Amino acid sequence: MDVKIPKPVRLADKFSAFDAHWSPQIVARYNDNEVRLVKTSGEWVWHKHDETDELFLIVEGEFDMDFKNGSVTVRPGELLVVPRGVEHRPAARRGEVKLILLDPNDTPNTGDPATAVKAVEL
Repeated sequence: MDVKIPKPVRLADKFSAFDAHWSPQIVARYNDNEVRLVKTSGEWVWHKHDETDELFLIVEGEFDMDFKNGSVTVRPGELLVVPRGVEHRPAARRGEVKLILLDPNDTPNTGDPATAVKAVEL
């Protein structure tokens, strides 16, 4: 059986390949999941995901996650899992943030396909 040898994904190269904020870029897939890179600046919209948890891994910058009852700051090298059904608002209030999202395939970034920015292959 001829197996294709996987290649590493160079995150710095992938992050430098796009400039748009809040526009998820798919850089890898595993099982039924997408590894998405996102650059953020300012606040995103209040939303929730009824079907899945959401994992944020901060690569660069400080990132706030607002909840209806408070806020959490996530720093480089830290991750935060937002449980399914919990309303939240991601925010990059102190400059651009680079982060990795791990989401099931085709998960809308607003929780609603009608208002989501569709993740694209990079």
